[in-house]
Amino acid sequence: MSVGDGTMSLMDALREVLKNATIADGVTKGLRESCKKLDKREALLCVLAESTDEKNIPKLVEALKKKCKEHNINLIKIDDAKKLGEWTGLCKIDKEGLARKVVRCSCAVIHDFGKESQALDMINDHFKRTVTGDA
Repeated sequence: MSVGDGTMSLMDALREVLKNATIADGVTKGLRESCKKLDKREALLCVLAESTDEKNIPKLVEALKKKCKEHNINLIKIDDAKKLGEWTGLCKIDKEGLARKVVRCSCAVIHDFGKESQALDMINDHFKRTVTGDA
């Protein structure tokens, strides 16, 4: 899927941006490390998974949303923690190129996007539209 032919959704763009950031070693995975990056204001984008088994994580997620808003850090929510784990490289890739043994990831923070891409432009445009839409 590519942006050029108009078939890329926001989630596809997020997946590509996470892949590029992972290659550039610009992704912090997990709540603890993500909170550290958010506190230092080094984060450019925060990705939260809404599905979780822990009962205390929703409270922490609400606090993270407030922190992101205070520091003007963009936030995207996705539905599945396993999907976020796969997108951030917390898995094994088999011979066919399929993800196996995927580890759940409840939060990831991008602090270096890596190379510029159409997917990154699409995500930035999404946030520009939502900011101007709220005003």
